[in-house]
Amino acid sequence: MPEISRFYGVVIRMFHNEHPPPHFHAEYAGSMVEVTIETLEVLAGSLPRRALVLVLDWGALHQQELREDWELCRRKEQPKKIQPLD
Repeated sequence: MPEISRFYGVVIRMFHNEHPPPHFHAEYAGSMVEVTIETLEVLAGSLPRRALVLVLDWGALHQQELREDWELCRRKEQPKKIQPLD
C-alpha cells in the first residue's frame, strides 16, 4: 500500500484499486482508521483522539490532492506524495 504522507508519527496510505467510497488509511501507534475523502468521516477503525484530529485537519487541507491520488490508485498508478502537516 503506497505511503502518501507522514507526520507526527501518523502514516497516510492508499491502496490500489480500492473499494468505494473514496478514502484513505491512517495509522498511528498500531491503530488504524479509514477516512472518506469527501466528508472526512471515519469509515472504519479508530485512532487516539489527538492523532485523529491531526488526520482530519490534514485531510481538510489536502482534499483535492487526495481526490487526485484516489484516481491514480484506481488506475493502479503510483499516487503522488502529499505535504505533511508542519
